[in-house]
Amino acid sequence: MVRAYVALGANLGDAAVALRHAVQAINSLPWTRVLQSSSLYKTAPLDTDAGGAAAAPGDDYLNAVVEIETSLSAPDLLDQLQHIEQQAGRERPYRNAPRTLDLDLLLYGSGHIASARLTVPHPRMALRAFVLVPLAEIAPGLVNAAQLAVVAQQRIERLGRLAD
Repeated sequence: MVRAYVALGANLGDAAVALRHAVQAINSLPWTRVLQSSSLYKTAPLDTDAGGAAAAPGDDYLNAVVEIETSLSAPDLLDQLQHIEQQAGRERPYRNAPRTLDLDLLLYGSGHIASARLTVPHPRMALRAFVLVPLAEIAPGLVNAAQLAVVAQQRIERLGRLAD
């Protein structure tokens, strides 16, 4: 079994419901269980083409991070996460488009993966408060003060519990 971390985000429809359903769907994956989930956070959309710090047009996102334990390989886990996105109505009309659900594999054990389909650790996670703050909440040993300082100017608001 491998410990992995998945970032969840949505800014279309009822985003809170979409994230809660996503946690349930992840927990229902074969050989996988959710160990813990962060609080729910509200964040401004980021223009990742501008290095992840500039606001992009669109509604605010709701975000969270979950820690899972899985026997799925990283590529198989990615396939399953993308299937959950599709089930939630995820479309990809253009880069950084608003979304009903976004699931990003952040970390897969201590593994480093660099393939055409998957890069782990996630290549932009260090630029995103909406990843680092909830990750630090559930796995404080994985995020340090210097990393949090890099994203300190990004607006992020803790809303409360994601899972009931």
